[in-house]
Amino acid sequence: MKSDSNYTNHLDGETSPYLLQHAHNPVDWHPWGPEALDKARSENKPVLLSIGYSACHWCHVMAHESFEDPATAQVMNQLFVNIKVDREERPDLDKIYQTAHSLLTQRTGGWPLTMFLTPDEQIPFFGGTYFPSQPRHGLPAFTDICQRVADFYREHRDELEQQNRSLVNFLSSMNRAAPPADDTLTAMPLDVARQQLEQQFDGTHGGFGSAPKFPHPTSIERLLRHWAGTRSNADPDQRALNMALFTLDRMALGGMYDQIGGGFCRYSVDELWMIPHFEKMLYDNGPLLSLYSEAWAATQNPLYRRIVQETAEWVIREMQSPEGGYYSSLDADSEGEEGKFYVWTPQEVQQLLNEQEYNIVARRFGLDRSPNFEGKWHAHVFATLTALSEELGVPIQQIEGHIDSARQKLFSARETRIRPGRDEKILVSWNALMIKGMAQAARYLGEPRHLKSAEHALRFIREQMWHKERLQATYKDGRAHLAAYLDDYVFLIDAILELLQVRWNSDELGFALQLADVVLEHFADPAGGFYFTADDHENLIQRPKPLTDDSLPAGNAIAAKVFGRLGHLLGEARFLDAAERTLKAAWNPIQQGPYGHTGLLLALEEQLYPPETVIIRADGELREWQQSLALDYAPRRLAFCIPDDAQDLPGLLRERKPQGEAVGYICKGTSCLPPVASLEELKRQLAG
Repeated sequence: MKSDSNYTNHLDGETSPYLLQHAHNPVDWHPWGPEALDKARSENKPVLLSIGYSACHWCHVMAHESFEDPATAQVMNQLFVNIKVDREERPDLDKIYQTAHSLLTQRTGGWPLTMFLTPDEQIPFFGGTYFPSQPRHGLPAFTDICQRVADFYREHRDELEQQNRSLVNFLSSMNRAAPPADDTLTAMPLDVARQQLEQQFDGTHGGFGSAPKFPHPTSIERLLRHWAGTRSNADPDQRALNMALFTLDRMALGGMYDQIGGGFCRYSVDELWMIPHFEKMLYDNGPLLSLYSEAWAATQNPLYRRIVQETAEWVIREMQSPEGGYYSSLDADSEGEEGKFYVWTPQEVQQLLNEQEYNIVARRFGLDRSPNFEGKWHAHVFATLTALSEELGVPIQQIEGHIDSARQKLFSARETRIRPGRDEKILVSWNALMIKGMAQAARYLGEPRHLKSAEHALRFIREQMWHKERLQATYKDGRAHLAAYLDDYVFLIDAILELLQVRWNSDELGFALQLADVVLEHFADPAGGFYFTADDHENLIQRPKPLTDDSLPAGNAIAAKVFGRLGHLLGEARFLDAAERTLKAAWNPIQQGPYGHTGLLLALEEQLYPPETVIIRADGELREWQQSLALDYAPRRLAFCIPDDAQDLPGLLRERKPQGEAVGYICKGTSCLPPVASLEELKRQLAG
């Protein structure tokens, strides 16, 4: 991003790459904090709050058009105290002001988010997203907006005061927890969500709804789990499975997936999954890695195994720091153009490949068709392997070999291009999603590299981001800071529970229990559920209590899930009670909109159908038992192989004592079967 090194504003000492991108704007930017807020109060100037993130294309556009322009900066500096926020570092602020934007404008928000706040209480009174530098798209120029807002603030204070009180009251009412429902929790929302997903399902191209299309991993997982829950019925829900797999196929073969280098982009701008918004986010790829690992376990479809391997390798190669933590994102833009790093011309490809490779790749990826992205070609699978084999008279194995050879050549050539920017801050919550994805890939595919990657990342978080018995949310350049949020704690517990199913580590379980204690002590709402911020967090105009999934599963959904699982694993009633209270506090929203709460539905399912917990104690070799348990897609099962010499096991695990060479304990909820001494008997009981 263009900058003027002759000017430096107050962002210069920040760790966020997004804030540092604006450190030399002529705008007198401040980070959110006491200095800027005190300045606004003392000068009685409204706050211009701009929220974005480093990989955001339209954030770059607005920065180039307005924030790098001295004339625009002069207007902003004269009228406002200007504050820049990285939404990835401060999701608490982003949640509050995105909600306020929706209330004020009756439209969904996005990034860049541009909000104007009162100087005394930081209450928003006007806002929008991207504003152009010149009048277009039915919008006035940004400087005109700034002047009108400042004039309105000065001339209509009484009206604003009334609006502000109404907004704050509404935000408070949104956050006010209803008393836990007295109704019995039932499976009805699971069935309603199943029908709602089918109504939204695109039977032609996969996915849900129309363009733009997002992957929605929790919705696909809901369908997979619904099918898995009906497998033992006389009439299993094959339609739910087909919807999930068809969507996974279309995404894997589309342009939203990087067909050359692996990994998924943020979303598809079209209904075909062909042209993505080219940014690559860690928080998308972690859940998708989990999902494709589970789909591989459920179907043994080699496509899913390939997607898992390629995505994991991309993460290890490009997104894991030498210290162990995972970086946040890759930019959509390079050299000032969106997608430039990823697209091709047929001539470029033809020069890199031999004739047979090119003939196959051209048909496979559409180089023999019209350009599909701004006069160039972005790889999207147009021809199946079977169709290519039949058309060219070449066996499928040879087709695959030529495609693999061609992809490697294209990848090597692409590596010489100027790369998109990488946001190298490390966020606990996003790292936890990827640790979980790597752990599931290791469990189902048996790949040691995936396990090593997950262990490296968890070790980094414990060593660098756990301080005085609390997590820090973000890390970069040797500095961890900002109090962590609900997502950081509960996503990390979820990841640790997955990692423990790959190999046991008593110390990691102890760490998970420390995290759980912090959540119960500092985030719990006495009425049930959990706030997004801790009780000792900065005082803001709202304390969000997230129930609805957005780009990430809701923090309360994962909290209810992990507390339920910990409760069954250890036999601790306080954890089971926390899970149940969360679901009861959310019961009304769940019933009103099951489709929007698919994360909570996973916890509801495990509340109604407690997970099957399998504990293996063995003297020495556990590999055969572990491999056998990893063969099945059993989402309602937790399986832990604990060596006989494991010490200081907590709760019920103390009672799962070694017996002979090996022994297996199977419990479902609070009901347990007699221990079994052979793998064959264990398999028989699990199958039954």
